[in-house]
Amino acid sequence: MIARFWPMFRKEFIQMGRDRLTLGIMIGMPVAQLLLFGFAIQTEVRNLPTVVVDESRTPESRDLIAAFENTGNFRIVAHVDDRPALDRAIARGDAQAGIIVPYDYPRALARGPSATVQVIVDAADPLSSQSAIAAASGVAQARTLAIASRAAGAAAPRVEARVRPRYNPGLRSPTYIVPGLVGVILTLTLVLVTSMAIVRERERGTLEQLIVTPITKTELMLGKIAPYVGVGLIQMTGVLVLGRYVFDVPLTGNVLLLYAIALIFVVASLALGLFISTLVRTQQQAIQVSFFFVLPNILLSGFMFPRQAMPVIFQWVGALLPLTHFLKVLRGILLKGVGFDELWREVAVLTAFSLGLVVLAVRRFHKTLD
Repeated sequence: MIARFWPMFRKEFIQMGRDRLTLGIMIGMPVAQLLLFGFAIQTEVRNLPTVVVDESRTPESRDLIAAFENTGNFRIVAHVDDRPALDRAIARGDAQAGIIVPYDYPRALARGPSATVQVIVDAADPLSSQSAIAAASGVAQARTLAIASRAAGAAAPRVEARVRPRYNPGLRSPTYIVPGLVGVILTLTLVLVTSMAIVRERERGTLEQLIVTPITKTELMLGKIAPYVGVGLIQMTGVLVLGRYVFDVPLTGNVLLLYAIALIFVVASLALGLFISTLVRTQQQAIQVSFFFVLPNILLSGFMFPRQAMPVIFQWVGALLPLTHFLKVLRGILLKGVGFDELWREVAVLTAFSLGLVVLAVRRFHKTLD
């Protein structure tokens, strides 16, 4: 038995060594998972980008703002002049929290019984907003205790933080997850399907027929992805309809704008799958490489975990994923009702991804069998 087992054992090792792509994925996948889960996935959100409207502009108000920043939960990124500017910053995604100190804050501290500060939180992401809400309440309590200690037993005013969760006031997880599922499902299905496009032709022996035709490489690549564009938009429609009527996910923005940007993302996903198809030799390899790409998309794009909690290097890696930018579009239009003026940067990035990946796939493909 050992005499027959050993040659088969040796053969499998030799065959495994020849399939270097599969071997590399088998070894690299656990390492990638360890690094991603160990370093990138953090549930405690810190340094939330915050804009401030300081209507008082007094030492007392500056002291209060410093107390918010010293918690480590709020990172002041801008001081704006009025509340509409604060609203625009949160709608664009430039900030996820806003602090408004009213003009009469020092007088309220002096007269009592309470002085209020308003904190607006982008609650589209419940995980981030819960940390901000808790931190705001903690700041108010700490300031109240500090004032009481200085009052030396006399009646002291109370600092009150009035927190307003915006876009998802009930902090419902489906409101946050379902829009993200649109992008994740499109990425999973479209990249996987088109990653097998060229290798399927090679394995079936039909690639020779394509090679001898007068069709150009660009026409061949575009012809490969064109049929799946409609499929992707139909998938998106199904998820949006179910999300609206089953999970009560709001649809507050322009639907036509959403579909126009989704079309760009669909092309980018299909082109990425086609590029993968030009790198591999078998459908099995295409599936392995596709899933190797899917893991960072789910973990680093902001679909499940807040990107603000990740180390900077992983935030940069996430910025290189088309899904990261499409999720911002989805949640911006569906939950916040923002328009093109707030999303033009994401549109530009997705357009660059689409054109770049199509060009890479065309240049990588050769109308030869070797």
